[in-house]
Amino acid sequence: MQLIGMLDSPFVRRVAISLKLMGLPFEHRSISVFRQYDEFRRINPMVKVPTLVCDDGEVLMDSSLILDYAESFAAPGKRLMPEGGKARLNALRHVGIALVACEKTVQRFYELKLRPVEKQHAPWLERVTQQMRAAFDELEKIAGSAQPWLQGERMMQDDLSIAVAWRFAMFVTPDVLPLNEFPALVEFSRRAEALQEFISCPLE
Repeated sequence: MQLIGMLDSPFVRRVAISLKLMGLPFEHRSISVFRQYDEFRRINPMVKVPTLVCDDGEVLMDSSLILDYAESFAAPGKRLMPEGGKARLNALRHVGIALVACEKTVQRFYELKLRPVEKQHAPWLERVTQQMRAAFDELEKIAGSAQPWLQGERMMQDDLSIAVAWRFAMFVTPDVLPLNEFPALVEFSRRAEALQEFISCPLE
């Protein structure tokens, strides 16, 4: 398998770390949708990150769909989503909030960094920032219950997604999230980023 995309995307990083935790071999091709648009387009004409090129040549997009596929052939003891019941429901809820946090952080970053100042829309920026903050406020409550992880002793997908979301926000827009207001997420991130799978997938 080939994972296409830069690790400065939280969605690409989420997939890369997940595949490593699941013990699934893959090649990471760090291709930028901005600087290497044409090269990326030859692999996936829709130029969507992350892109996964499967061993049979099929192309998958969207981090959650890619990880659903990966879960289908990972060893049972290596899968990152609970099989069912309340544990799965909780994990899905946590992952959903983490993905909102990632999405709104990306939208805020693009609005501020890619759109010319004279074309930025203040009401939209305020709304996206509120949504981003609301997601991280909820993740702070969730992270506070981890002992050390949300499902027990082994890191699962909701843990991973929360950690990736927080690290990305700290990378691109730390001014919106004062560290003293998010002590649980700070500690949660510290534990996650110390794992070899995270260290081997640094933000670029």
